[in-house]
Parts: sequence; structure tokens; C-alpha cells
Amino acid sequence: MHSKLWIFRDIDPTQRAALAQALSISSATASLLMARGVTTFDEATAWMSSGKTHDPFLIPDMGKAVERLHRAILRQERICFYGDYDVDGMSATSIYLSFFRGMGANACAYVPHRVREGYGLNEGAIRKLAGEGVTLLVTSDCGTTSHHEIAVANQLGLDVIVTDHHQTDEDLPPALAVMNPHRRDARYPFRGLCSGGLAYKVAGAYEATYGPGSVTLESLLDLVALSTIADVVPLQDENRTFVRDGLAQISRGARCGVRALKQVSGVTKPCTAETIAFKLAPRLNAAGRMDEAIKGVQLLTTESESDAKQLAEELDHLNRTRQQLEAEIMREALAVVESGELPGAIVVASRRWHLGVVGIVAARLVERFHRPAIVIAVNEQGIGKGSARTILGFDLYQGLASCRDLLVAFGGHPSAAGVTVHEDRLSEFSERFAGAASQWAHSAGHVPSLHVDSEVRLDEVTHRLLHEIGSLHPFGAGNPEPMFAGRRLEIVNARVVGEKHLKMTLRQGRSPAFDGIGFGMKSLEAQGLSLRTPVDVAFTPEWNHWNGEDRIQLRIRDMRPTSGE
Repeated sequence: MHSKLWIFRDIDPTQRAALAQALSISSATASLLMARGVTTFDEATAWMSSGKTHDPFLIPDMGKAVERLHRAILRQERICFYGDYDVDGMSATSIYLSFFRGMGANACAYVPHRVREGYGLNEGAIRKLAGEGVTLLVTSDCGTTSHHEIAVANQLGLDVIVTDHHQTDEDLPPALAVMNPHRRDARYPFRGLCSGGLAYKVAGAYEATYGPGSVTLESLLDLVALSTIADVVPLQDENRTFVRDGLAQISRGARCGVRALKQVSGVTKPCTAETIAFKLAPRLNAAGRMDEAIKGVQLLTTESESDAKQLAEELDHLNRTRQQLEAEIMREALAVVESGELPGAIVVASRRWHLGVVGIVAARLVERFHRPAIVIAVNEQGIGKGSARTILGFDLYQGLASCRDLLVAFGGHPSAAGVTVHEDRLSEFSERFAGAASQWAHSAGHVPSLHVDSEVRLDEVTHRLLHEIGSLHPFGAGNPEPMFAGRRLEIVNARVVGEKHLKMTLRQGRSPAFDGIGFGMKSLEAQGLSLRTPVDVAFTPEWNHWNGEDRIQLRIRDMRPTSGE
């Protein structure tokens, strides 16, 4: 077994003790807060209560956007809400559509086709919408870099309002309003909003100015939670409030489309961030990956139980098809990767692969081989389009930039990107990109790592600690699940359950014995350990509900022999 490099958070013990005393919380919980950058009493109170929100008019161009929307409603102009084909784009579009129809707007929605039209605004769609009488176009999750497309819209008589959270160019597009918290001149105190959060802020600003409509702001929070979790933006600041309240709505089944989605997903328990990430979001995303993403918007905005049921079943079917395609592509990609020496970065391509699922396969390859991966679908014209994913520390954008002369186009973020390349340049591109990744890994001395919040004794893992951890929910990006480390633990017993999961009982000195579960860890021998070996264990404590009883269980994340033994 190869244990990961454990990186412990740098926690000042004096400051931790002061924070624990001020809040009347355990030292372990104080460590968790400090590991998330929360160091003062006021910061901690705000974090644990999750109640603060910010003035929407601090977002650039908010006033202009709200005034133009109001004018369009008064004049009954045709408004089109134009969203991206992922969950964030669908949810934001649904927020806009629901809220402003409730204000009496003459509104429609448009979501481009992933394969035929690609990401963001496209000229063909703009011309089509102009021909249909649209005079105001409001984007969600796109538009910040669409200079040409927005110029075309202006020429056709359309005003454009951009709501987007992607990185901005120094020069903004010629839109009436560009509401993006990443603008250099932005005064908004929190930059972690997704497009669903931004659309909600627009609705709030409109209501504050012109009064409420038939759709309440609170009823939209389930959509904000969907978009926030699915888009993996930081669960910090006001995002925590949105997600906390939105999850409560989703659990209640307040929206018929979400109720239907939960039903086909087999969700019966109260919803968590994990429920959205692994159950609801994949089915919504399947619409954009495999078919038409507008079906996701229809599901999230319908008030018809029968329509919701039909749409949810269709999305569930699309998701199963997506899973099958993903498995096929993964098998083929693995065959290529494992046929030779493992390179510094993985680049695989085929004419048989579906563009809608290559990003998922790239992420799976990163998980399996712990190196950057690009999976490319090549069309009949020999043009390859693909998705790239990476490991912590390696900047994809910079890595692709070093190969720009071999590419038709590329773009994205340090952690995820898209690439377009001619088929006849694939070999050279693969070699150069892998070389860039290898050079980085060598210079950085990179090894797989695990960030640990703090070391604890097992007798500190109490019911009180788990109740305190509960106040830190929801967990996700920017607020990861707690990760503790216990040193020199005794393995009382161990067995394999469900073919590949390691079930253990652990103890530390005279502490109570704790059940532990290591998913996918197989046997103790597979970990290079024995019952006689004292171990250090990285774990997340959690409730295990069994036979009407709540017991503490340790979900084991990594394990290694205690050093010196």
C-alpha cells in the first residue's frame, strides 16, 4: 500500500484554545474553523449560523439591469433568458424564467445544444431569436467573453444583459450590463457566486426596487442550491445560507419538478449536498450531455405533475444511456493508457466517442492515475474536441498554453478546460503536453496528498463533536468534510464486507472502541498491514444509523503504519 502524503493544517494552539473557549466548542471543532480561515469570534459565529447576505446592488451594473428588465416588462417586450447547458445554466435560467413570468414578463428560454452549437452565445441563435421578436437577451453562465456575438445582437436591435461568473477579460463585451463578481471594478464582497446565485440576486434587486410578484424569492432557493452545489463553487459566505435553506426546500419537495427528479433518483431521505452532487445533478446534466438541455429547464419550471413525471423519467433514461457510454469510453481509454508506459499526462482520442461524456471520463482517469488527463472526441471532419481535468497544483490553462501552436483553440480554468485540435496534430500535442506535466511533477516533487485538519485523540470523538460538526454543514468545495488523524491506533479486528470494503474496529489506549469503514480498501493485507501493526488513520467521523440506534463511525480516508514501529 502506498499511503498519501499527509499535510496538516497550520493551526496556532493558543489561538485555537482562545476560539474554543470563546465559542464554548471543542478544540477539534475550533481546529476545523481555523483550517477554513475562520479565526475570530465574529467570523465563527457568522460561519456557524450561515445567515449573512450582501447588497445585490454592489454587483456591477445591477441597477442598469434591473431598470432595463422593468422597462421590458412594462412594454411587454419579448425577453429571452439564455443559459448554459449545465445544471448552473439550467437553474439560473429557471430562476429568471419563474421569477419574471411571475412579474408579468413576456419571457422565453433558450439553451444551446452542446454538440451542434457549443458553449455560450452563438450568432445563429441570436439571429434566430431576433427574428422571433426578442429585444432583450439575458445570459446565464456565459457571455463575458462573447464580444462578437453581443455586437451582432446590438446590430439586430437586442439589448444584452450578461450574468456570468467566469473570469473576465480586461475589455468587457458591448453589453448593456455585465454582472460578474470577477470584474476588476467589482465591489461585491464575495466572488464565489455561481450563475444561479447571481440570478437570485437579480431577482432580489428587482423585488427590492419594484415590489414582489407572484413568485417569492424564498421559493427559488432550491434552484440556487442545485446550481451552487453542482457548479462546485465555494460553500462559504452567503452560498452557505443559500444551500442550507435550499436543501430544506428540496427535502420538502416544494417544486413538482424536483419531486419527480427525486422519485426517479430513488431519493427518500432528507437531501444533502451529496444527494444533489451524485443523484439529482447527473440526471439534469444528462439532458445537456445527451440531448437538449432545455428539457432540464422545462422540468424545473413546470407546474404540471404529469409533465414533471414524464420529463424526469426521460432525464433518468438519458442518464442511464450516459452511464453506458461513459463505461464504454472508459474501457477503451484504459486499454490505450495501460498498453504502454504511463506518461506524465494522459491524452486519448477516438472518432467513436461522444463529446457529451468526455469530461466525465477525463475526471475518472485523473482519479485512477493521479495525473492530468484530456479525453477527445474526433468528428468526421478530423476535428477533435475534448475536455481536460487535472490534479492539484498543475495549471491546465498554462499547460495548454505551452502547446497553443498545436491547437485550434483552448480555454477554461486552471482545473478544467476545453481543447480543440486537428486529428493530425494529436500525437505531437500529446507528447508535448505530457512533457509539460512531467516537468512540473519533477520540479514540484509532486506526490498524492491528503489535507488533514488536525490530529485528535479518539476519546475526543464524541457525540458533542459530531453535533458541533453538524453546525458546519453543508460541506463541499471551500468547506470540505472534516479530516482528522489519529496516531498509534490498535486494530482490534478487521474483515472485508461487500467484496471490497474494509470493516474495522479501532481503539487508542483506553479509549472506547470505534467501528471504522474504509470504502474500496479491500483487506487489511491489501493495505500492507496486520492486526499486530499500530496504525495512523486519517478519518471523517460520522453518524451510523442502525437498528434505531445512532453510533459514531469512522469513515477511513487513509491509513499507514505508525512510524517507528
